[in-house]
Amino acid sequence: MRKIQFFDTTLRDGEQTPGVNFNTKEKIQIALQLEKWGVDVIEAGFPIASPGDFEAVQNIARQVKTMTVTGLARCQKKDIDRAYEALKDAVDPQIHVFLATSDVHMQYKLKMTRDEVLASIKEHVSYARSLFEKVQFSPEDASRTEKGFLLEAVQTAIDAGATIINVPDTVGYSNPTEYGGIFKSLIANIRSEREITFSSHCHDDLGMATANALAAIENGANRVEGAINGIGERAGNTALEEVALALAIRKDFYQCESAIVLNETKRTSELVSRLSGIPVPKNKAIVGDNAYAHESGIHQDGVLKNPETYEIITPTLVGVNQNSLPLGKLSGRHAFNAKLEELGYQLNDADSKEAFKRFKALADKKKQITDKDLVALLADQYREETEKYKLADVQVQYSSNGYQGAIVSIIDEEDETKVASRIGSGSIQAIYNTIDELFQQDPELTEYEIQALTGGEDAQAEVRVTLLDKETNEEYRGIGVDFDVLQASAKAYVQASNHLKQKN
Repeated sequence: MRKIQFFDTTLRDGEQTPGVNFNTKEKIQIALQLEKWGVDVIEAGFPIASPGDFEAVQNIARQVKTMTVTGLARCQKKDIDRAYEALKDAVDPQIHVFLATSDVHMQYKLKMTRDEVLASIKEHVSYARSLFEKVQFSPEDASRTEKGFLLEAVQTAIDAGATIINVPDTVGYSNPTEYGGIFKSLIANIRSEREITFSSHCHDDLGMATANALAAIENGANRVEGAINGIGERAGNTALEEVALALAIRKDFYQCESAIVLNETKRTSELVSRLSGIPVPKNKAIVGDNAYAHESGIHQDGVLKNPETYEIITPTLVGVNQNSLPLGKLSGRHAFNAKLEELGYQLNDADSKEAFKRFKALADKKKQITDKDLVALLADQYREETEKYKLADVQVQYSSNGYQGAIVSIIDEEDETKVASRIGSGSIQAIYNTIDELFQQDPELTEYEIQALTGGEDAQAEVRVTLLDKETNEEYRGIGVDFDVLQASAKAYVQASNHLKQKN
């Protein structure tokens, strides 16, 4: 069967989701889990974008063992040089060079003629090829590019040394028939003595990203690009888990296979959801909590008699472990570390010791520690390491009639404690007014969500908030987990405030 390569851009395009900002440790953990999931290529970042992006790409390049690691670069030599520096220690490095080719992009964004664009492609792809064995070229906004010029741009890149051609549906404009036709036409008309890999990259603005990616595969694409849970700017990217399961379940139709380890799918999804702060909708295909739930009596009856009546995917196929053994306060270090590895985490000694200490503290309060509790615990640990301001204490004065009062203390980067107090119409508002005073900020709280992390009376509360910076119109997300709803709410708001303050 034809092998389809999976190219994951969760850490690059996925991080362009408003409010998502992975730190280096989080990126490394996601990369290691993606490797465990079976991803062929990881786009670890945009090295020239920031020192943090460069550091993350460099660290991932040094740590992964089986994945190709790629970095994004514009058609500029400084971008290509920066990518080379970040990737030179990778086991299998690749560079991803892009330049827009649609008329609207060339006229209004690039302010370049077609001849200038072709000259730039030739110059910079050739330069990239002098440094990298594997060079991927993307004609940005390919789906809105005039077909004759798209072929000319792609042929120019191939002649200059590109070995992979990515065809981006940058604004989610295309449809399966049209998008598949682009691949069919390019593959039929390009000239090359080398084997060329064609790759899809789709956005979900019209809800067709997965369908378009599968149409590309039907028409000869051997690589699919996307992000876990479909995260990304605007409506997001192709959800790679959907493509992986479509190829597996409908192997009879697609006649393709991949290296994806299907029973790591749910675990990978949950890790990305936790670290990104983007919850997975319950009705999300493949990885949503309701994907294998049956409410209708007719459906329930059928599933009890034979699961195949209404389940084309079994929960265990994607790693939904219905018999997971939780940890407790008597669990030792070995069992704890084994469980973390099972969840996709690979920690050094220092991080492992700190995590075990947090686990023991949690186990004193909670009888059984579930997988979700552990993932939340690790996420909190990673976030706190990069936060300049940490929540120290919260006190609330409650009255059933009138305003509520809150006293909040935080510890700054110089280990100095700052305390403030404010009132509000409710306890949460009083806490958030106080934190705003401490951070000297005035954001708009656009989202506040609360849910029980697990079932049972000892479940922890998980609070997710989104703050909008009124001056820049940028969003910042925060997550807080605690037995106390007010404490969890304060943690989430402080985390989001840290992001806002660091950006400003």
